Amino acid sequence: MVETTVPELLVELAELEDPKIRAVNERHGDDHGVNLTKLRAVAKRLKTQQDLAVELWATDVTSARLLALLICRPKTFDRDELDTMLRESRTPKVHDWLVGYVVKKNPHAEELRQTWLGDPDPVVASAGWALTTDRVAKKPDGLDLDGLLDVIEAEMKDAPARLQWAMNHCLAQIGISHPEFRGRALDIGERLEVLKDYPTPPNCTSPYAPIWITEMVRRQSVG
Repeated sequence: MVETTVPELLVELAELEDPKIRAVNERHGDDHGVNLTKLRAVAKRLKTQQDLAVELWATDVTSARLLALLICRPKTFDRDELDTMLRESRTPKVHDWLVGYVVKKNPHAEELRQTWLGDPDPVVASAGWALTTDRVAKKPDGLDLDGLLDVIEAEMKDAPARLQWAMNHCLAQIGISHPEFRGRALDIGERLEVLKDYPTPPNCTSPYAPIWITEMVRRQSVG
């Protein structure tokens, strides 16, 4: 294992900053300019170091926090630590990596999913929906899919952007993974028209739920 210090890593991350990458990231609400492939190379060199990860997180530097999430031990954090970390996550990339790389692998994931789902902070609630989407795809037993569709139908149209995006992903995943709910999911998407006009690059699938569901189901049928 390579021994290194947080100040040394902060210098290294600063040297990896690319103004062009930062400009692109800032348009999406992120405040770092480090190429993520290079960041992952740093993490690969460091390997897993929980204590160092905790120190990096405490710097409140976005690139350092992303590095922390790559070298930490996800199962080590307790419930309250993860709740605090989520509420401290100022940028979308840190928020997404924390949920996707750490919380999903933690034994408190289900408890946090239920807690965050009804949180008054829409960014926190979006994490609850992200965890719910994961369950819809992988462990749907015990989920009230009809009830989730009721909430999406009633609240997604006027939800703040990050929460709306997470709810829309859940809607699409229900339609993709559960044929018995596909018709209702398509109907909700068509009526609410959320993300219908979202600019989608060529060769990418639109996040508009009816298109997303239809395309993913098509791929499954030919795969």
